[in-house]
Amino acid sequence: MARIAYDDSSAAAFAATRHLPTAGLDEWRTAVTRHVPPQGTLLDIGAGTGMWSREFATWFPALQVVAVEPSASMRARSGFSPMIGGDALALPLRAGSVDVVWLSTVIHHIPDLAGLARSLRRVLRPGGRVLIRSAFAGRPDGISLFRWWPEATRVLDTFPGVADVEEAFAGFHADPVEAVPQLSAPSLAAAADGFRRAAHTPLQLITDEEYAAGLERLRAAAQADPHRPLIDCLDLLVLRLPGI
Repeated sequence: MARIAYDDSSAAAFAATRHLPTAGLDEWRTAVTRHVPPQGTLLDIGAGTGMWSREFATWFPALQVVAVEPSASMRARSGFSPMIGGDALALPLRAGSVDVVWLSTVIHHIPDLAGLARSLRRVLRPGGRVLIRSAFAGRPDGISLFRWWPEATRVLDTFPGVADVEEAFAGFHADPVEAVPQLSAPSLAAAADGFRRAAHTPLQLITDEEYAAGLERLRAAAQADPHRPLIDCLDLLVLRLPGI
């Protein structure tokens, strides 16, 4: 399923460096509140180590959160329970049992977008919504990773674009894409000190020389302005299944 193998090394790097500080998620909480009902069932696909599942359960106490993750190494490090093993194209859920689907930085790991759309259409109730948080092809602006590693934009350009996803989800209504800011790290110094290549798909797919050059750029920026917070903007694409 994934572009990279989420083995123990990648999962450990992800758990150590990709969890966003809760205090930096205010804008994401505001953005998703417009689309997530206070009650019902939310399915977190590619839930990783459970960060977003945990946040949704905290933000919406009456919401049932179901987390599905194909990687055993990721599930072993999950901070959310229960975490179900499963694939986005063969979800272990009954038909019409989900109100909202959440996919965070996972859409590029699913090569069959039309198959994903069919899978989600099966489990969603009429009027259900799909929320995709992602970096999309052709949209690197606002993501600091591509500032330090501009070479990684060639990997980003192999990701699905917004139009690709909308085409695959024919029959769903697509809202305009929204760029949502987040606090990715409290400071550039903290980002540089804890950075791990294995946690980032685009960086695993560039050369070692390109990675080393980008790491030097990040360290130089951290040395010049160590206390500056690291703010990124990722896109939110919302797809709505028609109601009855």
